[in-house]
Amino acid sequence: MPSAVWSGAISFGLVTIPIRLIPATEDHSIHFRRIHLEDMGLVRNRKICSIDGEEVTSDEIGKGYEVAKNKVIPISDDELADMPLPTAKAIDVVAFVDRATIDQIRLGDTYYLEAAGEVAAKPYTLLRKALERSSKAAIAKYALRGRERLGLLSIKENAMVLHQMHWPDEVRDPSELAPAPVELDESEIEGALALMDTMALDGVSGFRDTYTDAVEQLIQAKAEGKTPAAPKSEAKRSGQVVDLMSALEQSVEQAKKTRGETGETATVHDMPTRKKTTAKKTAKKAPAKKTSSSGRKPRSA
Repeated sequence: MPSAVWSGAISFGLVTIPIRLIPATEDHSIHFRRIHLEDMGLVRNRKICSIDGEEVTSDEIGKGYEVAKNKVIPISDDELADMPLPTAKAIDVVAFVDRATIDQIRLGDTYYLEAAGEVAAKPYTLLRKALERSSKAAIAKYALRGRERLGLLSIKENAMVLHQMHWPDEVRDPSELAPAPVELDESEIEGALALMDTMALDGVSGFRDTYTDAVEQLIQAKAEGKTPAAPKSEAKRSGQVVDLMSALEQSVEQAKKTRGETGETATVHDMPTRKKTTAKKTAKKAPAKKTSSSGRKPRSA
C-alpha cells in the first residue's frame, strides 16, 4: 500500500473520523529519460532566468502571477499560508446527494480513505454503512496541495473513496461540439443496440495495456542484447464513410467471431430488417401550380 498523501479528519455534523488519504490508482506508464545520442549521457533541465540568461537554483525561485504581458506580481509562500483555508486538515461534508445525479465528467483523481487508528473504526464504519444503505454520496470540501477542492465521498466494498471533483466553472460547455441534426432510421438504432448486446461484458477487469506490455518486451530485449521481435501489424481502418446498416451488420458478425475465438458467450440479437422508406432525404420539390379545368394556368390577379 502506498504512503498517505494527506491526513486529517472527515467531519459531518458533530461526527469526526480521523483518516489518511491513500491514492487509489497507480501509474504503470513507462517513463523515458532524455539522452544525448552521441554518448548516452542524461540530458537534464536547467532553470534559466529569461532576463539575464543566468542559471538559478531552487532557493532563488519563487511564485509569481502574470497579470499582463511583461508584468508579473510576486506571491510569497507566507502570503499563501495566511490565506483562509478552513478545510486544511478536514474533509468537511456539506451535503448528501443521490449517486445517480453526479455528472461523471466532474470526477477527477480518486483516493481511498483509511481509518486512522482504532478510534476511527466505529464512526468510519457508521458513515460507510449509511452511504451504502441510502444509495447516496457525500459532497465535501477539503484542501490538498495548497488549494481548496470539492470532493465526492462514496464507497467501494468495505472502504470509503474520495473522488476529487471539478468545480462547476471548470467544466466546459459541450453544446457547441454536437453535430448538426441528422435523420436516423429506426432500424439503424436497433442495429446499434444489437451490436452493443453482442459486445456486452459483465465488467471491465479483463483488459490489459497491450502497448505498455509491448514496450516492456522491447526494453527487455534490448537490455539483453537481443533483436526485438517485429511488432504485429494491424490492418488499417478506412476512414471512408460507409452505409451505416452495412457497417453495423459487419460489426455484429465480427463480434460474433471474436467471441467464438475467446470462448466467451453473449446474448446476440438478430439484426433488424432494413426498413424501406418512401421519403427520400432530398430537397423537396415545390408543389405544382393548379391549373383550370381547361388545362390552362389561371391568370394572376
